[in-house]
Amino acid sequence: MEPGKNILVIDDEEIVRISCTRTLGPEGYSIDTAEHCVEGLYKLKQKRYDLVLTDFKMPHIDGLELAAHIVAKYPETKIILFTGYSTEGTALRAVQQGIYHYMEKPFTPEALISVVKKALAG
Repeated sequence: MEPGKNILVIDDEEIVRISCTRTLGPEGYSIDTAEHCVEGLYKLKQKRYDLVLTDFKMPHIDGLELAAHIVAKYPETKIILFTGYSTEGTALRAVQQGIYHYMEKPFTPEALISVVKKALAG
């Protein structure tokens, strides 16, 4: 467990935000959520996050654009990208942009916990 670690979940699907909160909260993490990237960027300005979990396909700004911004402004923050639209090209772009991990939806709670623990340990 990594008590005191701050995680921001940015996803336009409410069920994903709820699932991440219910899965990671009991592990001792402090979880905040945002419905879209604009809200997520606002929250990033207000608080330091150790990890951002973000969806790839969202309105206005996609997850890769958001990740580029986070890497530039908050380089200590790790990023995990969720997607239901997995392609080899997207995965390669994600890794090249400094994203820690790329997870395909749907994922299990156990897989999410495992990836988050690894991201925050390293």
